[in-house]
Amino acid sequence: MTSTKEIRDAFHQCMPLFIALGDEVRLTIIDALTADDPIDRQGLNVKQITERTSLSRPAISHHLKILKQAGLVGVRQKGTSNYYYLTIADSTRTLMDLGFRLQEYLT
Repeated sequence: MTSTKEIRDAFHQCMPLFIALGDEVRLTIIDALTADDPIDRQGLNVKQITERTSLSRPAISHHLKILKQAGLVGVRQKGTSNYYYLTIADSTRTLMDLGFRLQEYLT
């Protein structure tokens, strides 16, 4: 049986994800990173994200930092550019853990 403390702990682990996903601008960036082009699945740099959104480069950089801290976005350096890509596996597991704990508690 899941305790309220376990639910509270799981919820607190999810808080950075909720914060990151609770902003329309960050959702726009995530949408840009879910490109249909297989080449883009390797990631996009800030310039490419700027071209796909109506955001300024400083705004994109700020929001990418938040997404990265939440574990939703990863970064790889290629030459002098940083390429950002989605890394949702750990985030999904964290959210699923909360869901399973809530379900267990409520049933």
